[in-house]
Amino acid sequence: MQKFWDNSADVGAGVPARAEGGAADLVPIPDALKIGSVTLSPATVLAPMAGVTDTVFRRFIRNLGGCGLIMTEFTSADGVLRAKDKKAQRYLHFYEDEHPISAQLFGSSPPVIADAARMVEDLGFDLIDLNLGCPAKKVVKCNGGSGLLRDLPGIRRIFEAVRAAVKIPFTVKFRAGWNEQEIICVELAKMAEDCGLCAVALHARTREQGYSGQARWDWIGAVKQAVEIPVIGNGDIRMPEDACAMVTQTDCDAVMIGRTAASNPWIFRQIAQYAKSGGYGEPTDADRYEMIRTYFQMLIEEEMPGAAGKMKQFASWFTHGVPGGAALRKAIYEAKTEREILGHVEEFFEGILGTCGAGTLARADVGTCVSPLQ
Repeated sequence: MQKFWDNSADVGAGVPARAEGGAADLVPIPDALKIGSVTLSPATVLAPMAGVTDTVFRRFIRNLGGCGLIMTEFTSADGVLRAKDKKAQRYLHFYEDEHPISAQLFGSSPPVIADAARMVEDLGFDLIDLNLGCPAKKVVKCNGGSGLLRDLPGIRRIFEAVRAAVKIPFTVKFRAGWNEQEIICVELAKMAEDCGLCAVALHARTREQGYSGQARWDWIGAVKQAVEIPVIGNGDIRMPEDACAMVTQTDCDAVMIGRTAASNPWIFRQIAQYAKSGGYGEPTDADRYEMIRTYFQMLIEEEMPGAAGKMKQFASWFTHGVPGGAALRKAIYEAKTEREILGHVEEFFEGILGTCGAGTLARADVGTCVSPLQ
C-alpha cells in the first residue's frame, strides 16, 4: 500500500514526505456520491471528532470549500434523550449553511438509540451515523463505540431498531475489529447492508491500535468487494495524493478525513484541486493568518463555552509550519481571555506580513491578500 507521505526515514520522525512516482496512475476522488437521498459533492467527508467538529469548526471547513459532508462530534444517545443534557444539545446545534450534515450517535441500547435517532431526524439533519469506532476507555466500558465490535448480534439489533425508526439515510462508522485476531469488518459491513443501511465508513485500524501504527487500506478494499452500498475509506490521508491513492487501491466511493483536517484545514480544497488539475496550492503565511484569525473570531462570536481553552488547544495545530510559531503558541497559552488571544494573533502576523497584517483579512471566504489557495 503506497501512501505518499510514507517513507521509513521520515515517518519515524513524524515528518510527512512525498513518495516518488505513481501520481499519474492515481484515480481522482469522485465528483459526487449519493447516499440514499443525499448527494455529497465532492465525495469527501469530515470525520466526527470529539472536541473538534463543533458547529464553528464545521462551518469553518465548509467555508474553505471542497468538503462534501460534515459530521457532528459523536453524541451520547442517552444524552440526547435527557432534556437537561446541555452538552448533547450543543453537539447537535447546527446552522442552515452546514447542509448536508450528519449527526453521529453512540450507545448500546437499541430502543434508546432509535429514540435519539428520531429526535435527530426531527432536528433536520440530513443523515444519521452510528459510532462503532471510538476507542476511548470511558466509552468502551459502557459498551459504546468500538466496545460493541465483540457483539455483532447486539449491533444487528441496533441497526434494525434505528432503520425502523427513521427515514433519513442511516450509516455506520466502524473499525476493522477489536484486534488483529478479531477482524470483523467484512461481516459487519454485510450485516449493515442486510439491515438497510445506506453506506459504511471504515477506519482501517483496530480498537487496540487506537490511533497508532498504519491504517490497513486492504481492509477497506475487502469491504468494498463484499457489499454494494457505498464504502467510505478512513485512515492515513495526510495529503491529497493519499486520498487518490486510497481510491485507486481500494475502489472506495469516498474518503473521510479526521486529524489532518485539524492541522491542515485546506486539505479538502487541495484534494478537489488535485482531482481536477493534478496539482494544488500550499498555504502561505497570509492564508494561515486568515485561518487562525477567522476561526478564533468565529469562536468568540458563537460564545462557545470554553472558547479560550479551545483556542489554546488548536494553536499548536493551526500554527504548524509558521516561522516563529512557537512564540505565538507561548503567548496564546499564557493569555487569560479570548480577546487577549486574538490580539496576540493580530500582533504576531502583523510583524511577519506587514501591510497584509492585522485587520486586512476578514473571513475564510473573503481575503484581501491573494494566495494560491484562493
